[in-house]
Amino acid sequence: MIRLTQINGEEIVVNAELIETIEKAHDTIIVLTTTRRVRVREGIEEIIDKVVEYRRRINRPDFENKSES
Repeated sequence: MIRLTQINGEEIVVNAELIETIEKAHDTIIVLTTTRRVRVREGIEEIIDKVVEYRRRINRPDFENKSES
């Protein structure tokens, strides 16, 4: 899960596993595999960085132990 900011300033949490594409129009639009579209303030590179960090975090051997602390 990654934290992002909707256009109206509200924070949302998006399941990074469901991101299909990221589009840059006037805003950044995330298209999910469910066909839902989410408009956010973050740019494409920032979202990519968040997804990469998420994947690194969940693939760590000690992830399960860290989340229980």
